[in-house]
Amino acid sequence: MIELYHNDVSVCAAKVRTVLAEKKLEWSGHELNLRAGDAQRPDYLRLNPNGVVPTLIHDGRVIIESTVICEYLDDAYPEPALKPRDSYSRARMRLWTKQLDEGLHAATGTLSTCIAFRHQHLKKSPEEITRYLDSLPQPERRERLQKAIELGMDSPTFEPALRRFDAIFDEFDRTLASSQWLAGDSYSLADIAYMPYLIRLEHLGLGILITKRAHVAAWKERVFARPSFKTGVLQWFYPGILSLFESQRASAIEKAAQILG
Repeated sequence: MIELYHNDVSVCAAKVRTVLAEKKLEWSGHELNLRAGDAQRPDYLRLNPNGVVPTLIHDGRVIIESTVICEYLDDAYPEPALKPRDSYSRARMRLWTKQLDEGLHAATGTLSTCIAFRHQHLKKSPEEITRYLDSLPQPERRERLQKAIELGMDSPTFEPALRRFDAIFDEFDRTLASSQWLAGDSYSLADIAYMPYLIRLEHLGLGILITKRAHVAAWKERVFARPSFKTGVLQWFYPGILSLFESQRASAIEKAAQILG
């Protein structure tokens, strides 16, 4: 029995859904409304004290953190393998996923909130926004979100987040010049890990980060061509969120051009 606590557009949840799709595993889902504070409910915090998604329950055992969950699933269900066979390529895979956990994911949250998600929050009363921020267990996340909601793309956190992605796509392009996939010759958890971030950047109007680099653009097309992209990522976008992204895209394109030139 596999249960997944997740959210429709969460990039971290999308990683896990993609692994489940690649493995062709059956699972039952519990979808949380993150803007409504579902991840801060006491019953959920008992499963995941960080108050984030996803959370996996497998045979009654709880596993948190999307990178750990993805590796767990590949260990528990080893075929088809999503980790490279050789130790060097496996280390390369983990170096890529490590970067997400050490700042890139937070940068995605900053870009997403500054451009789009802040408008969901701004429909609430100031008291409701304060209650939501106060419910977040991580002080640094709370401060980052508060600035993003209040200042949007003028937040001091926006430009560093954008430049962080610009820099890593330079790394991607150099790597993909000599290999088809991020960790070598086989599709792996590294490619799965970044897939939801690619579509998020495109939705936000930041697709130029991808398209201006030929090797990255070709890799994106290979990743998006896999059936698991539709099952794990694409089919979960609902019209309301797509409309929100679209409504803010032009201003994000303009702002990114000002910063990156």
